[in-house]
Amino acid sequence: LRDLSLITTPPADRKAVHTEIRTFDEGLIRDAVTRELDRGGQVFMVHNRVQTIDAFARMVRQQVPHARVVVAHGQMSEKELEKVMVAFLQGEADVLVTTANNQPRLFFSKNNTLLINRADRFGLGQLYQLRGRVGRSSVQAFAYLLIPPEGGLGEKAKKRLSALRQLTELGSGFKLATYD
Repeated sequence: LRDLSLITTPPADRKAVHTEIRTFDEGLIRDAVTRELDRGGQVFMVHNRVQTIDAFARMVRQQVPHARVVVAHGQMSEKELEKVMVAFLQGEADVLVTTANNQPRLFFSKNNTLLINRADRFGLGQLYQLRGRVGRSSVQAFAYLLIPPEGGLGEKAKKRLSALRQLTELGSGFKLATYD
């Protein structure tokens, strides 16, 4: 076996992302978005169905009418997509609703709350990577993994979500990879 180098020390002042697995609830979405906007941050939401992403964004707008919500997905033209991402980057939008395949590779320092709709449909590595998109500063970040009612989860999904809930400390990527 090759020698393995692990980075287990986080950058100074970095905090672990507080992760909660919760049943989908519009009130929770309203509260999470409002709380983040009240502290001057931005929200990153993943809804992985292009066919229903606009309806999901409408629901967010109804729950938090003062939030400036934008939508980004891979079926948009390059020009449209760039316009949305620049608006979010420049703080002209508060909430970015996007698909997982289109999730930004950029890190936004004000983006400290993440909501993933139907988290049970994602792989462990995907969830870990998505969670890494928030909390890139000294501000406490929050990740809400939204799932259907417990009866709707398969055994594998329960195990993946349980592993992610347990591996929240900074530098736990290698442990998660070995679990996966």
